[in-house]
Amino acid sequence: MTVPEIIGSARSTYTHAVRMLCEEKGIDYVLTERPLRAPEICAIHPFGKMPVLRHGEFELFESKAIATYLDRSFPAPYLFPADPRLAALTEQWVSLVNTLMDQTLIRTYLFAYIAPKTTNGEPDRAAIDAIMPALHKQIDVLDKAVAGTGYLVADHYTFADINLMPILHRVQLAPEGATAVAAATHLTRYYERHAARPSFKTTMPPPQPPPRATPG
Repeated sequence: MTVPEIIGSARSTYTHAVRMLCEEKGIDYVLTERPLRAPEICAIHPFGKMPVLRHGEFELFESKAIATYLDRSFPAPYLFPADPRLAALTEQWVSLVNTLMDQTLIRTYLFAYIAPKTTNGEPDRAAIDAIMPALHKQIDVLDKAVAGTGYLVADHYTFADINLMPILHRVQLAPEGATAVAAATHLTRYYERHAARPSFKTTMPPPQPPPRATPG
């Protein structure tokens, strides 16, 4: 059988999630390391975003679509439940994280440290301070969501958990994010439990310097 090729960067949270799914399912795959808008990515994704998938003659973009395809194309364990209600809950959390929480926790908060829109290259303190209420509210929502079972969907480990874990890892690289997660008792326990899974540890991106803190 043709080995799936995942094209993207190991540092990308969405590439990380797709790789975790492959590891959980025991799928042999190849990671082709490429930056955003690389020619190989633009050839598949119309806006040059990662990851993209090439599996034989089949090409696909968007991490959720790629994960669904791989989950259905390879044997168990299945990370998207067959039960309609559990499947809907999985979709619910993936959608919420991808459309709202990623924008807050990564694209706004963390990027204010690692890719600030400031003339001197210093972290964007105004953007950081402005996003703090939303960051705390979203961390609180996640803390309550995992309080009962330690999973986002009933007592099942699903792609919803896989999809969230790289984002939780990245947001804790900056000081306010680390403090917010540490204060969320259930979410901290959730993160520590699932960070111990081999699929998470073996797909961790290369280490990089933590974002530079600024006086707050």
